[in-house]
Amino acid sequence: MSITAAVTHSPLRTGRCILSSIYGSLFSLTILLPELNNAVNLAVKSAAAASIVALAFGLHGKKRLLINTIAFFAANFVLAGTVYSVYSLLSPSFVHFNNGSFYIDFSLMILIITTAALYAAIWLIRLWTDRAPEGNYTIYVRSGKKILTVSGLADTGNCLVDWFTGSPVIVCSADSYIQLTGSHFDISKLPKGFRIIPCSAVCGDGLIPVFRPDEVLIASSSNGERKTVDAVIGFGEHVGKAVFNPKLLKI
Repeated sequence: MSITAAVTHSPLRTGRCILSSIYGSLFSLTILLPELNNAVNLAVKSAAAASIVALAFGLHGKKRLLINTIAFFAANFVLAGTVYSVYSLLSPSFVHFNNGSFYIDFSLMILIITTAALYAAIWLIRLWTDRAPEGNYTIYVRSGKKILTVSGLADTGNCLVDWFTGSPVIVCSADSYIQLTGSHFDISKLPKGFRIIPCSAVCGDGLIPVFRPDEVLIASSSNGERKTVDAVIGFGEHVGKAVFNPKLLKI
């Protein structure tokens, strides 16, 4: 799930990640069943993938579900293909296949190294593919019953990331802070859920208040596409449009 979230820049809450992982692990028990024919096996795998993705990321339209499911399949194909290649070449005794599932009996250290290598490969792919799109955007920020609507600007210069969660920060104006909270920014009287992080990007050196809203959606004014993204909202001293890294719109 984490790889899928990283590739598609989709928000993935910890609780949903754990729940979908537990749910997905149940499908691995198909390795204990008698061998299934290809049609039944494909149907089970497809239904499992779609339901796991829906549970992890929620339902945000058929297109987003399809994209996330394809990314989930791709991540699993890379992992499974690598394992099957090793199995075909070396025929190790610690790998067992049945019904499209495999069981691997290896050390925790090998698992950690393999996972780290896959994340590094994905990071390099994202670094190469992320490019700044053109156009005007509208950003919708939902926090409880409040919805903040601001104009957005895609800018690769905004590389600000929340140190605690690793999520990109969309930097809004001080006026947006007032609209959302109903008060002027006071570092000693931040609303519940807000915290301070250092900023040395689009807002200059200093500290800015940030918080994680319930939902962030970016809509393109040119083609009407809408995407729910995994981002933290920050508030700087600048005025005008909210600035976000264009990588949030990729895939």
